[in-house]
Amino acid sequence: MKRELISGGSPYEDLVGFSRAVRVGPYISVGGTAPLDPNGTTAGIGNIETQTRQCFEIIRKALEKAGAGLQDVVRTRMMLTDINNWKKAAEVRAYYFKDIKPVDTIVEVSRFINPEWLIEIEVDAIVSTRIS
Repeated sequence: MKRELISGGSPYEDLVGFSRAVRVGPYISVGGTAPLDPNGTTAGIGNIETQTRQCFEIIRKALEKAGAGLQDVVRTRMMLTDINNWKKAAEVRAYYFKDIKPVDTIVEVSRFINPEWLIEIEVDAIVSTRIS
């Protein structure tokens, strides 16, 4: 099967050697997505709702580049530096997935590579059409 690498334009992609998303056949994995704005700086410093929304918008764009959409997501993983923010982050997630209802995991982590980040999100998707 063809392996398609999808860039999100993050300054960390070349530094770390990763793709925002990878599609192999109908399977798409979107890696840990931080709340970066188009300039590569942190969006919504100190605001979990803004950061969660920014992560999901980056993910949505990556899925679209891979020929998919939010409706194809089957799993989300939300990693928070403060588990007390879970409800606010989950409310933003519900905005994007209220009717789709993929499975979810929410965990607390000690920190990210940038201390301004309150959240990173990963998703997995499966689409019914294959890329050629």
